[in-house]
Amino acid sequence: MSTTSKSYLTIDPQRSVLLLDRDGVINQRIINDYVKSWDEFVFMPGVLDALSLLSKRYYGIAIVTNQQGVSKGLMSKEDLQNIHHAMVEEIQSAGGQIHAIYAATELASDHPVYRKPGVGWKAAIERDFPGVDFSLSTMVGDSDSDIAFGKALGCTTVGFGENLTKNNADFYVNSWKSLLSKYAIDVH
Repeated sequence: MSTTSKSYLTIDPQRSVLLLDRDGVINQRIINDYVKSWDEFVFMPGVLDALSLLSKRYYGIAIVTNQQGVSKGLMSKEDLQNIHHAMVEEIQSAGGQIHAIYAATELASDHPVYRKPGVGWKAAIERDFPGVDFSLSTMVGDSDSDIAFGKALGCTTVGFGENLTKNNADFYVNSWKSLLSKYAIDVH
């Protein structure tokens, strides 16, 4: 007789925070470019339903994103805020929540502390989510810097999609449906 074991993500709804990268996780990444306006923003399949379900399980959900297109002059901070405002409204309309967005707009070449994989946002996350326990929290990202950020915080890490080059994540998924299965949530 053969048995199969499944690994599930466990959370504490009083102290767990779900941290999400944006491009490639929440919305479709534009290869070699940036989402510069709401017209260019396309949600990933299944993300709205998934965030509705996960919002009921986590203490908080936050997006941690690198957006150096602002410092490159490809969009303004106001453009970025408009994109995020519209995104949060759509997520809320579908029953989900985004409690905070942390966006590093500096150039990568400047090596800013807020740009992932740096952990400059840690103090802000702790302030915005009092009592957060990073060891009970999850970081979902589609790049090696996302996974390194989550690991540096002490989170469980989930590699999303096929953009990762290192095998450092605790779990790997290729869709929001497969991510929900890691929480033992059956989605038909």
